[in-house]
Amino acid sequence: QVLDTKDLQVFKVTVNGQDAKFVFGEKHSFKGTPLEITLPFELRRGQEAVVEISFESSPKSSALQWLTPEQTSGKKHPFLFSQCQ
Repeated sequence: QVLDTKDLQVFKVTVNGQDAKFVFGEKHSFKGTPLEITLPFELRRGQEAVVEISFESSPKSSALQWLTPEQTSGKKHPFLFSQCQ
């Protein structure tokens, strides 16, 4: 599995609660850096996989943006979204 990143520090990746191996691919000047995740098990057809990533962003992480709680419809929690689909 490959995900887009830009200027993130990744600490841990789990899939369905199991630790998963991960590496960063080659950094590209404006596209960012691919995060390559190796699933800790073989995924069967129709099987659900929940991927959790512990990470830290930086001011240079332009692909990630936060909304304050006041900017969301529920007004209770902040919201993180990505511009790099």
